Amino acid sequence: MADRPQDNGILVLGLGRFGGAIAETLVKLGHEVLAVDIDHKIVQSYAGRLTHVVEADTTDEEALRQLGADEFDCAVVAIGTDIEASILTTSVLVDLGVETIWAKAITGAHGRILERVGATRVVRPEHEMGERVAHLVVDRALNYIEFEDGFALVETKPPRQYVGMTLGEAGIRKAHGVTVVCIKRRGEDFTYATADTVIGADDLLIVAGKTQLAERFAARA
Repeated sequence: MADRPQDNGILVLGLGRFGGAIAETLVKLGHEVLAVDIDHKIVQSYAGRLTHVVEADTTDEEALRQLGADEFDCAVVAIGTDIEASILTTSVLVDLGVETIWAKAITGAHGRILERVGATRVVRPEHEMGERVAHLVVDRALNYIEFEDGFALVETKPPRQYVGMTLGEAGIRKAHGVTVVCIKRRGEDFTYATADTVIGADDLLIVAGKTQLAERFAARA
């Protein structure tokens, strides 16, 4: 179990590029930091670099309680591409009574959900903004976010050949190697896509996959 945090103690959940940079910077600024990640190798890589670093499932309320997460006044949810884990972790912190929760969002819809479950502040890091804008200039994507390990989320219109088909009938994942995560119809909010979702000509799709494959799919729109 981690030591009890001091008044300036901050809990950082998720040690990807974003979370790791935050945790290390907080330590340099003189803050006590308890960093938590589910990945054993990542936790090992930060041993000795942070005040406390622990391997644990951040979506497990009992695990976080045993680590003393309920004793912190401030937490940063820095989980990357796992939207479900990000949302569940934020919800757990709210239930534990953490007063201030900063949460990283990877899409506007993700950010809105984080706010609804109780995040105090939602941030969308812009350190990849130059690359993102370049893709928007040369590709047909409407929005573009790339993550580590060559993974991207792309907002795009649907290719004409799939209009009127359900996602199950279209077989986009098998044909193009990408997954349609969310879909937005005119005048409606984004909703999670299912195999029964019918693709409309005016719909917007959020597509996830390897960067090159996601770009190729967007270019077909």
